[in-house]
Amino acid sequence: MKTAAIVVDHLSKHFKVYKKEPGVWGSIKSLWHREYETVKAVQDISFSIDEGEVIGFIGQNGAGKTTTLKMLSGLLYPTSGEVSVLGYTPWERKPDFQKQFSLVMGQKNQLWWDLPAIETFELNKAIYDIPDNQYKKTLGTLVELLDVADIIKVQVRKLSLGQRMKCELIAALLHNPKLLFLDEPTIGLDVIMQKTLRDFIREYNREFGATIILTSHYMDDVKELCKRAIIIEKGTKIFDGELQSIIAKYAKNKILSLVFSKPVQRSDLEPYGEIKELTQDGTNYTATLLVGRKSATASASKVLSKLPVQDLTIEEPPIEAIIRDVFADTKRS
Repeated sequence: MKTAAIVVDHLSKHFKVYKKEPGVWGSIKSLWHREYETVKAVQDISFSIDEGEVIGFIGQNGAGKTTTLKMLSGLLYPTSGEVSVLGYTPWERKPDFQKQFSLVMGQKNQLWWDLPAIETFELNKAIYDIPDNQYKKTLGTLVELLDVADIIKVQVRKLSLGQRMKCELIAALLHNPKLLFLDEPTIGLDVIMQKTLRDFIREYNREFGATIILTSHYMDDVKELCKRAIIIEKGTKIFDGELQSIIAKYAKNKILSLVFSKPVQRSDLEPYGEIKELTQDGTNYTATLLVGRKSATASASKVLSKLPVQDLTIEEPPIEAIIRDVFADTKRS
């Protein structure tokens, strides 16, 4: 029987925000009278996450993702609701709890800018009271997995963004946390470095059995790492389940990508699906069609038999487009 690492019950977080009228007169008025409004950053969300799960936490900007992670890690007190993380109430901030998780934020740094990363690693060793043998073993494993042996003694300010992010992860994982909150860990990185970090996160989960909550605007991160996703919109949970079930519900079509040996006309393609793109440029004859999910194979077979097809692929629509449809459907309802 699986054990729940995180249990969230009707969690809410409201902020009181000051509203100021524009201009000098607005500034003068605010000296005597201030107006406030309540912003509901997180509103009555509930979910449970088992030990060892890797969960995609998805939402648009301002949806409440980071606020939720900050409450789960104890950085913020909730307005209402109850949370149990590894058996602890996060905002009580007990030392035993704080030694069992890490929060990695892609836009925040814990490394000392003018010192080599190894100096921060040594500092974290002391902060978390990590035994020498465990420290050396874990550091060696992480350095090998991320291939950073040649840079950990270089000043952080001289490292590339990707190199710094690797070292940030090492600093966060030296104490072997059971729970990892990753808030946009691949933001700003190139495609190759994104894949490197995804591979590392997957391997860390497999090696240490850590529970991981991942927020990312790069849907490839979520698609490759997470079987399950929680989607929130304006602080409210709108979906919790397997990514594949989202695809089955909202991906009504598949994408047919075609390469032709000679030019074809738009009218030749119209019977087979919705034309999204048609290129007839010199020797480059390509087309992209949207075809019904259930009829994709039959449509591809007909195109192959009727038109001068040189190459053909059937693909799922980008998960970004599927998530947009989820949000749009929520707004309509």
